[in-house]
Amino acid sequence: MHLYLFYKKKKYLCSVNNRALGNITYSPMSIIVFRLTKMEQARQLVEAITKGIQEKKGSNIVIADLSAIEGSICKFFVICQGNSPAQVEAVTESVGEFASKELGEKPSAVAGLENAQWVAMDYGDVLVHVFLPDMREFYDLEHLWADAPLTRIPDLD
Repeated sequence: MHLYLFYKKKKYLCSVNNRALGNITYSPMSIIVFRLTKMEQARQLVEAITKGIQEKKGSNIVIADLSAIEGSICKFFVICQGNSPAQVEAVTESVGEFASKELGEKPSAVAGLENAQWVAMDYGDVLVHVFLPDMREFYDLEHLWADAPLTRIPDLD
């Protein structure tokens, strides 16, 4: 979570991850704390997770936006694959490192590292699934929620 503090009747351009949020003017002696909404936090986490996946050449990244689906267990699924159990483990570790380094976030649970065919990481509002290709095809998580918009991230070559 990021907190921003402003004071002393100055005008600042506020930004989060290089995204402008607007100009804010303050009265003397006022202190304003700007806090990201839960949805903005979840989006930043998805971005950090995506970078972690790409760092270890994880492929076929799909982000399912579940935020508009009533009763969904989280706001986003991030789904990707590695070509071997070793790569699945490496992608999982990289995701954890990027989320921790960039946002101070740690998963509340990680399951599946024992055989590294399907690893699930629970960040609360974001669930990460790292699959081997045949397991991904079998479970087809991308299509569990027909109403969820899917964003496909191109592979880095």
